[in-house]
Amino acid sequence: MAYAKDTSVNQTQSLLEIERTLSRYGADQFMYGRQQDKAAVGFVMHGRQVRIVVGMPDKDAREFWETPTGRDRSDSAALKEWEQACRARYRALALVVKAKLEAVESGITTFEEEFMAHLVLPGGQTVGQRLLPEYEEARRTGNLPPLLPNLGG
Repeated sequence: MAYAKDTSVNQTQSLLEIERTLSRYGADQFMYGRQQDKAAVGFVMHGRQVRIVVGMPDKDAREFWETPTGRDRSDSAALKEWEQACRARYRALALVVKAKLEAVESGITTFEEEFMAHLVLPGGQTVGQRLLPEYEEARRTGNLPPLLPNLGG
């Protein structure tokens, strides 16, 4: 079951909640935007730039145009289903941002550990964009070390 799949909170309210949360935890800059099938929030906190990009539901996906039993939906019904999925995605993003910041505040993890993949590097890429291809290649080729190293004995 997807988080907030039945939410009535609109995207604007979720973005405002994210901005308020970031402000409360010390962010001094905030931005958001949407481009085709992606949405992004960005912020600066204690001199660190963070950009979280989230894939948005595909408006043409079968799940919006057909009922679970395979019957066709009208254009308006498909649009309503798609908008609901977008609202749920923004609610999930608000939850993730809040959870990460609370984990840092509570001392469970550090800011860098929690937001590592989303830290913006000098060239504009995030750490995740830079490192994930290398990691995926190591995984594909089986070139990863054992999870538990030899502990002696």
